[in-house]
Amino acid sequence: MQIENLVEAALQARQRAYAPYSRFRVGAALLASNGQIFPGCNVENASFGVVVCAERTAGVTAIAAGVRDWQAIAVVLSGGGTPCGICRQFLCEFAPQLTIITADADLPGHPRRLYGLEALLPESFSARDVLGKPTDSEGSA
Repeated sequence: MQIENLVEAALQARQRAYAPYSRFRVGAALLASNGQIFPGCNVENASFGVVVCAERTAGVTAIAAGVRDWQAIAVVLSGGGTPCGICRQFLCEFAPQLTIITADADLPGHPRRLYGLEALLPESFSARDVLGKPTDSEGSA
């Protein structure tokens, strides 16, 4: 896995975040199985419910490019926190086995932590709950 490249791409994406209300900038970089990296940043809105997180921006960019096979995502923010619950659910729809790398944007060397998405979202809600079977992204035939 290209952890250094992924974290660097997330750091760069963080610089493009649009966060005039919270000033809490987040960058993400999603690594596809084919080696492509899809950056994302958070985009706020005066109507707070319209805010889009960096992780979902990266995922939607990958999906728009026709790429749904993901290996890992790096998330860079102040304090190095993990993705929010909505982002965890979104990521799980496409990559339940995803590796999540968090990095602290404020500390020298940007210390990292690695998590499995399953550990952050145990007993996730999936297509099996809605359809009674997996979707194509979960490996159905």
